[in-house]
Amino acid sequence: MSCFSSADESAHYGFSVCMLLEQYRSQLRWEQEGVVELGTGDATAIGDVVGSLPGLRVRGFDISPSSVETARANIAERGIADRYTVELGDFFDRADSGGGPPVSTVISNPPYIPAPDRDILMPELWGGVRGNDLVLQLLKAGYDNVIAAVASYSDPEATVRTAEGLGYRVVNFLAMGLDFGPYSNEPKVRRQIQQLCAEGRGWVGDDGYMVAVALFTRSPDVPGDRADQLLRALQL
Repeated sequence: MSCFSSADESAHYGFSVCMLLEQYRSQLRWEQEGVVELGTGDATAIGDVVGSLPGLRVRGFDISPSSVETARANIAERGIADRYTVELGDFFDRADSGGGPPVSTVISNPPYIPAPDRDILMPELWGGVRGNDLVLQLLKAGYDNVIAAVASYSDPEATVRTAEGLGYRVVNFLAMGLDFGPYSNEPKVRRQIQQLCAEGRGWVGDDGYMVAVALFTRSPDVPGDRADQLLRALQL
């Protein structure tokens, strides 16, 4: 089992999380509470964010032992182990066992590859039949603020409308175009993506797709709602 790595996606995700945390610093209260993270991966993207925001503390979770080992090494190399920790285990099990989320903000670049089943090149990237299983589960986990990546081919409208039904608004987002990589180009995956797009559940271009990192909130302290703008940015 190896760590997923995509320089463009990682850079976009880290930059977007940093910008959103900085812009909404006082409303998200992360200096007082810290944040939790679903799926740490190799920790490079958020490690850079922690390094650039001295008041930020992150408690991450990952189910992959090799990812946790790599993440801890990268965190130690950056000298931020006092503010960025990674635990091996299921994020949702840990959150439930604590009787509810300990902080109000969670961040994640969740797996979003759609396929009929998880028998794909890297099963850890499987996001369910429509690709949005993990982000929907995260929105249902009880956090007031969710900063998460949303892919244009993984039924983003269902994600946004489910979030609205749970009381969330899309306060802001940063979107970027990405080229198809080896995992989204796998024939089994591409057929599923094409089917989702034919059903009106996604969008792709000839060579790539869109990913947006969005701040969903149900806090009255954070004004605004850009849900429709997010869907237009994802070409829907």
